[in-house]
Amino acid sequence: MRYEIPAPMLAKAATAVPDPAKVEGGLLFEPKWDGFRGLLAWDGEEAEIGSRGAKPLTRYFPELVDAAARLLPRPCLLDGEIVVATGAPGSQRLDWEALSQRIHPAESRVQRLAAETPAMFIAFDLLADDDEDLRERPFAERRARLEALLAEVPHPLHLTRTTEDPALASRWLAEFEGAGLDGIVAKPLAHPYAPGKRTLLKVKHARTADVVALGYRVHKSGAGVGSLLVGLYGDDGVLRQVGGVAAWSDAMRQQLVEDLAPLVERDETGAAVTGEGERSRFSGGKDVSFVRLRPERVLEVRYDQLEGWRFRHTVQFARWREDREPRSCTYEQLETVAGYDLADVID
Repeated sequence: MRYEIPAPMLAKAATAVPDPAKVEGGLLFEPKWDGFRGLLAWDGEEAEIGSRGAKPLTRYFPELVDAAARLLPRPCLLDGEIVVATGAPGSQRLDWEALSQRIHPAESRVQRLAAETPAMFIAFDLLADDDEDLRERPFAERRARLEALLAEVPHPLHLTRTTEDPALASRWLAEFEGAGLDGIVAKPLAHPYAPGKRTLLKVKHARTADVVALGYRVHKSGAGVGSLLVGLYGDDGVLRQVGGVAAWSDAMRQQLVEDLAPLVERDETGAAVTGEGERSRFSGGKDVSFVRLRPERVLEVRYDQLEGWRFRHTVQFARWREDREPRSCTYEQLETVAGYDLADVID
């Protein structure tokens, strides 16, 4: 492999679509794709897909490896997002659950899912074009080179759409969520590629909900609360686990153990009752057990979007709601997002 795959450039959160006039050289806005970050390298003989973390993604997406070899006009190193779309034509959307299922240890399963739920690669940056390293070039030039490279390349390799108009970016922020996207990214046109640095800006949806405390996982250090599991009541009256709250300070982790002690469910011997949390493809052998709590305490959390019955990302603690009854914490309080066909997002 002629290319060394770098750490991807990252983004820091912004509360609103930024003003391009306040950034030297201006900004280019893109939809924020909700998938796996991937750096796709094709050296003319073989393809590799690096990830944001330490896990290489090459073996899990053989259809993209094949597409790179068949469709890319010359060797290159692309930065982009791996996504899976499901749904009938006219109402397709990104499917995080289907994408997550693609990470599987069995080769037979990998091959079957590649056929059943094939992935797409949405390219948004060009780091190398043949033997030319472009990382020190301004993004405006890298984007122009990317457009030229992919001009005639068909599905499943795509070029993300862009705009320099902040008003249109704001409209995308509102509309594209209905197709499963989760925000907008703003990129300085004059900047070089900065591996591992948060030089981009991301704008995501910010919402709040009142949820019920269901249990907690002990922090990896063995002391204090690591994450608090929360739930909502469905129309059927069933309390469902919908996500977790993490990122507590050291002092708060210890305080929470004391505060939640009266709610801990105990067996006839007085021992705390534990439950088994939901396991994902990324859990591996990780301990997902948790201390069960009686569902009597309500807290307000900040979240960005819902994926099926659950919050898509880890939510943030806002405040305790002693004024709320747990049974009032239902899905009805959550904002309903209008559907939007993914085909209208992909150029």
